[in-house]
Amino acid sequence: MKKLLFVLLSIFVLAGCTSTLETEQVPVAAGHEMRVHFIDVGQGDSILIESPNGKTMLVDGGVKGAGQQVVSYINKLGIDKLDIVVATHPDADHIGGLIPVLNSIPIEQFYDSGKVHTSQTFEEMLSLIDTKNIPYNVPKTGDRMTFDDELEVKVLNANENAVDNNDASIVLKVTYGNISFLLTGDAGVALEKDMLQQDVKATVLKAGHHGSNTSSSQSFIQAVQPEVTILSYGQDNKYGHPHAEVVERLQAIGSKIYATAEAGTVTVSTDGVSYQVSAKEWDGTIAEKPTLQQGVEIVSKDLIEEVVAIKNNGPDTVSLKDWQLVSIEGNQVFNFPNVMLQPGKTIYVTSGTNAREGQNYLKWTTRQIWLNDGDSAQLLNAKGAVVSELD
Repeated sequence: MKKLLFVLLSIFVLAGCTSTLETEQVPVAAGHEMRVHFIDVGQGDSILIESPNGKTMLVDGGVKGAGQQVVSYINKLGIDKLDIVVATHPDADHIGGLIPVLNSIPIEQFYDSGKVHTSQTFEEMLSLIDTKNIPYNVPKTGDRMTFDDELEVKVLNANENAVDNNDASIVLKVTYGNISFLLTGDAGVALEKDMLQQDVKATVLKAGHHGSNTSSSQSFIQAVQPEVTILSYGQDNKYGHPHAEVVERLQAIGSKIYATAEAGTVTVSTDGVSYQVSAKEWDGTIAEKPTLQQGVEIVSKDLIEEVVAIKNNGPDTVSLKDWQLVSIEGNQVFNFPNVMLQPGKTIYVTSGTNAREGQNYLKWTTRQIWLNDGDSAQLLNAKGAVVSELD
């Protein structure tokens, strides 16, 4: 009987010890340094990750014109190859700069949203990936990327079947010890709501869509609780990024804000326990958007049917010869023929597979132009001055 009591007592003590060990948190020890570079590419995104064990990942490359700048930045760090390149979605201000990168730096793995776009930039990118025989991957929500054994890289969103490019955005959460980075591409408010079903809390947030109010909802910011937020946008951009309400939400939770347009490239270094930011914190001051002159203006933009309506609200007939309609995000330009627009009349510029011409319709291209939520349309007169803009 005494032996049985001894055994039972031993089991009880051991069970108690096990319970104590399971609830006790083991502190994270400092490790090798990891650096995340939010590269200043103007109005766009480009993020370079140097892992604790010397692996490299590039997430987006800005517009095509910024690509050589990205290549130079990588070269100056002494990096001669990229282990992973991620194209979050096919908008030109994210993938354009990847073309010079593909032409200049060896790449081991390429991750793409899988969202098909008919733009020349997207087709050129895919062609280069194919020509160079780079392994091509389309991740799914919930996947974990194999990158560095000391890191967890989880895909919080990826949707190749999304109607809108931004909704296809690959969203990554990169965790090293106690420090985490949430890289949101151009994910909008609806996607943010979906991602709240997962663990989105992060130390550092790369705010969605360059600080646009199409992203960074109040509920999402509250869930992430970022100690640091990076806003990647261009100085005096035509979108008015970052929007004041986004900045106010971040300030309300006490997040420190760093803006590439103000500070240039921002680098966050961490050993998995603590972190340092290389740049000066932004004070949140937003310049007022200039008032555009009235007269001929863009009155509507149908993202699905790809139709932009331009109306003459002035009293005089206007020649549109040498005027231009510009898709800001895609950096694509339509040059008007010698067309006279009468007072009170509307003309329609069409694109995509259902592009029309004749009567009041002008055919731009059968390629997809406007299927980007938040892609501003700009109307320039013959002197190159902006006379109208529609977000």
